[in-house]
Amino acid sequence: MPDDAPTVITRFAPSPTGFLHLGHVHSCLFAVNAAKAANGRFLLRIEDIDPSRCRPDYEVMLKEDLAWLGFGWEEPVRRQSDHMEDYAAALDRLAALGVTYPCFCSRKEIADEIARAGNAPHLVAMGPEGPLYPGICRHLSRDVATARTAAGEPHAIRLDVAKAAILTGPLSWHDRARGTIVADTGLLGDIVLARRDVQTSYNLSVTVDDAIQGVTLVTRGEDLFHATHVHRLLQALLSLPAPDYHHHGLLRNDRGERLSKRDGATGIRSLRAQGVSAADILRRAAYRAEG
Repeated sequence: MPDDAPTVITRFAPSPTGFLHLGHVHSCLFAVNAAKAANGRFLLRIEDIDPSRCRPDYEVMLKEDLAWLGFGWEEPVRRQSDHMEDYAAALDRLAALGVTYPCFCSRKEIADEIARAGNAPHLVAMGPEGPLYPGICRHLSRDVATARTAAGEPHAIRLDVAKAAILTGPLSWHDRARGTIVADTGLLGDIVLARRDVQTSYNLSVTVDDAIQGVTLVTRGEDLFHATHVHRLLQALLSLPAPDYHHHGLLRNDRGERLSKRDGATGIRSLRAQGVSAADILRRAAYRAEG
């Protein structure tokens, strides 16, 4: 790497909602290896914005397992719940651009609207994981939305993707596994930027965090490939740098299903209790950690 080349900075960003499993180790190892190969830096980040699912004891055990496996990281570790003001500031900037709106819909109301539109399939926009939000509250007048918000009615904040895309124009990013990707900014529809119960979201927080921490290479599972389209849009709206990406394959169980925190057979705590060595766990996790 040339002396004047930017330092490669990668990160592993788990949520403390359960025990560490082999899939996590695979993802962490991928990020660590990418940083080592470029003589760069590796960061650990704790994504704990969901107070209903994240627990401090899971965070402690997660770090213990990572340390036992031999991983090291820079301190201090960024914990999302300690930086809500950063996400609030980003949300304010997006609101000032006129690309957000309050959404008062419950999940049932959204499902009912999609079901009604199902009789006319051309009216139901589909995303990679199913029907998209049908834009119910996007069409509320400003006066009505303001009055409902002022009255304290619970609401989320959504991104008006169509308006946002007009502001940014065409976008793309570089994926090390797939080359140049043209961003399909409407792929996920009008995503939630701030939930009813938490004034941020995964998509907003991860975009802000990567920029604040100077991450230059985002390595993560291929299941998050579609999210990168909207992350690129948020980066452009917020005038944030666009890192490189590498979406790697996922470890799967014998049934071909992606590993989850509910799969005790691949939990690091369980494997440790069975006497499996750290070296063996790393070997199991590493068989696809190079691509």
